[in-house]
Amino acid sequence: MDTCQFTLPNGLRVVYRQSQSNVVYCGLTVNAGARDEPLAEHGMAHFVEHMLFKGTKKYSAHFINNRLENVGGELNAFTSKEETVVHATILENDFGKALELMADMAFNPTFPPKEFEKEKLVVLDEINACKDNPAEQIFDDFEERLFAQTPVGRSILGSEQSLTSMAPQQLHHFVTQHYHPQNMILSVVGKISTKRIEELSSKYFGAFEAQSRILNRTTPGPCAPFRVSQPRNTYQAHCMLGNRAYSLYHPKRVAMSLFANYLGGPASNSLLSTLLREKHGLVYTAEANYSPYADCGAFSIYFGTDKEKVQKCHDIISAAFKKLRETPLEGRVLQRIKKQLIGQLAIATDNAESQMISQAKSLLVFDKVETPEQIKEKINAVTAVELQEIAEEMLHPDRLSVLIYT
Repeated sequence: MDTCQFTLPNGLRVVYRQSQSNVVYCGLTVNAGARDEPLAEHGMAHFVEHMLFKGTKKYSAHFINNRLENVGGELNAFTSKEETVVHATILENDFGKALELMADMAFNPTFPPKEFEKEKLVVLDEINACKDNPAEQIFDDFEERLFAQTPVGRSILGSEQSLTSMAPQQLHHFVTQHYHPQNMILSVVGKISTKRIEELSSKYFGAFEAQSRILNRTTPGPCAPFRVSQPRNTYQAHCMLGNRAYSLYHPKRVAMSLFANYLGGPASNSLLSTLLREKHGLVYTAEANYSPYADCGAFSIYFGTDKEKVQKCHDIISAAFKKLRETPLEGRVLQRIKKQLIGQLAIATDNAESQMISQAKSLLVFDKVETPEQIKEKINAVTAVELQEIAEEMLHPDRLSVLIYT
């Protein structure tokens, strides 16, 4: 069934898709993330996300933590570079409890000082855990260099220095700036009637006042390619190479997604997995990632290998890149990778939680939710010439940046 949507008088947009399951997935997406923080408040969006669970004008942290869990549901949240999402999974009869709780968390947080100091320690542990995992840390380090001296390049978690210096009033200021009904999407997937969704969303979200908010995001300037090797006390070498890529609104975005999936998507027969793992046995994991943002994007390739095999991996990858830049994909290969991506997306969107999150993102970014058929048409419209052009732009050795943990 296609998605339906409406807008409350205060500007909050609601999008929903009915399903036959008694389990309901709902989420509140806020158009504010890590790139919306001042430098001195690095990690603010993520810390706010944590602190939303620590008390409101109506509920204590203990109540918030148990409200949905006591009836078998789940309440969680995550922060990205450009969004914060609070989401719940609940049985149909408890749908109203979830909406009431999420509305109170988003619009009435109190950030109690005692919880504030405790949660700082939790996030510091999260930061240190990332540092202990080079396969995770290298992604943050790479984007920090790729978007040097810009908010887009800073890690979502923040730093020990910025986190330690934060005060509750700064969190209140961030929420006052960004947590407005017009800056949010409420997304629902479940066996809930249209009338009930309209009644409950109006009941729990409709009373909050509309407030205008202008996004103050600066597009990152040009970045010179870099080649950096950092000594690390690790058994393996961890390697990333990549480039600036297209934004969410770029006409080549869909083709870029197809290209990245062909190079190193989740399938075991991706180009890099086939070459580096299946053919030569050099790596356990090789992946390609494309992260489009509102006004820019990042493309990267990651693999881990024995330190003495790094150069061989680079030689194999360079030869594959050269071929992609010089020779268009054969028609049968192009059709295969299109079918593969279409199939992967169909399977992914069969997950109701994934549907709930993706339809909110789509409405937030494009002000519409595309049907699977429309997405399929865009993928099928991609040509071999487009992919060759992307290969030339993204994979030329003079433009590629490289980061290696040795």
